[in-house]
Amino acid sequence: MKKTSGDSLAIAREVLAIEARAVQALIDRLDERFVQAVDLLFGCKGRVVVTGLGKSGIICRKIAATLASTGTPALFMHPAEAVHGDLGMVVPGDVVIAISNSGETAELLQLLERIKRLDVRLIAMTGNPASTLAAQSDVHLHIGVSAEACPMDLVPTASTTASLAMGDALAMTLVDKRGFGETDFASLHPAGRLGRKVLLVEKVMHAGEAMPSVGPDTPVKDAIYVMSARRLGMTTVLDDKQRLVGIITDGDLRRLMEKVPDPLRHSAAEVMTKNPATIAPGEMAATALSLMEQKHITSLVVVDPDRRALGVVHLHDLWRTQLI
Repeated sequence: MKKTSGDSLAIAREVLAIEARAVQALIDRLDERFVQAVDLLFGCKGRVVVTGLGKSGIICRKIAATLASTGTPALFMHPAEAVHGDLGMVVPGDVVIAISNSGETAELLQLLERIKRLDVRLIAMTGNPASTLAAQSDVHLHIGVSAEACPMDLVPTASTTASLAMGDALAMTLVDKRGFGETDFASLHPAGRLGRKVLLVEKVMHAGEAMPSVGPDTPVKDAIYVMSARRLGMTTVLDDKQRLVGIITDGDLRRLMEKVPDPLRHSAAEVMTKNPATIAPGEMAATALSLMEQKHITSLVVVDPDRRALGVVHLHDLWRTQLI
């Protein structure tokens, strides 16, 4: 980076340009070695152990977290702690990813003998293909940069950005290779905003005895009792095979009372709304919310492909998940 002072915007733009070029350079370097690294990680029978020191270590923590959250069991191992006992974290069947810009970090080199003795495969990410770490690895990924985004060319900036980008490339390629999807993501993120966004309808619906249901011939007065007991402001109307034929809502009852002098003498089939909005159990809760908003309704019946009712998801259920 050129030594510049006084113009904050100019400095910021140059930093971003340098780091962008560092990532762009990785694209041109991708070759069969990247494919080999992905194959090693995909075939790993144990865990992926990511290790690095200093700023690289911080990047390693992020890469390990990304791998673990997307279906690849992974952990971070501090190399300095490893040579004082934590090396027991590495066991046969693991794959180690070691990151060092120089490829000569002493603490990492001390791990090589133990890694080789365990017959653990090693992926090295360095900025020096001629380094000791690169030479001793099973697969080397070149993450070198032409310059750091630092006026002194000392502070790890572009190099750590390149390391992180390569780690993300590995993780996202594995996501595709594993067929890791939204359902898998939801199972690993049960809490937090990300988890709530991919929460499935089947996890929040009222099912079994909690699902209000009556038959087509059920008198309205009995349907009202079921609605009051289940407290969802509605009830499903099911045939003898548990297939959905309609629903009765509070709104349906109000409209009935406005039209006829003796509403309690009617049956559920005479009052119900036919062909109500439904959703599949494997859909995301966010999809259910969107459908409710579009149709201005507060509940959806969850059905299987044969329209058998499985449950009911209510707007209040989505509120409790903090999706809204």
